[in-house]
Amino acid sequence: MAIRVVRLGTPRAAGEGPRFGTVRRPPRGVKKDEFATRDYFDLWLPDLSPTQKLVSWAQASPWTDARWATFARKYRAEMRQPEPARLIGAFALLSKQAEFSVGCYCEDETRCHRAVLRDLLIEAGADVR
Repeated sequence: MAIRVVRLGTPRAAGEGPRFGTVRRPPRGVKKDEFATRDYFDLWLPDLSPTQKLVSWAQASPWTDARWATFARKYRAEMRQPEPARLIGAFALLSKQAEFSVGCYCEDETRCHRAVLRDLLIEAGADVR
């Protein structure tokens, strides 16, 4: 059993389980009843996404290593708040007994909050693929 960290909107892997969309906004131009069938997510979970303020800051300029490090530090701070911290802990626990996925739309995972989320889940004791 484990958590997969995926790009939302890509075909699901066999046995992947339910997908949680850890994104600030649902996909544009997609009807709610099509989110799952179009391989976005089964449940939208914006509580594990960066805040709109942090997303706006991140999109304001091109990525540099220093800018990415600042983003990662700020996102980690947001995830230490009680609600997201509890969700990360719950996902870590569930990863021992269930298959499921978390994800975002970004093409490049190395410059996406899901890379940091992967690390946070591992640090919380989750089994992550």
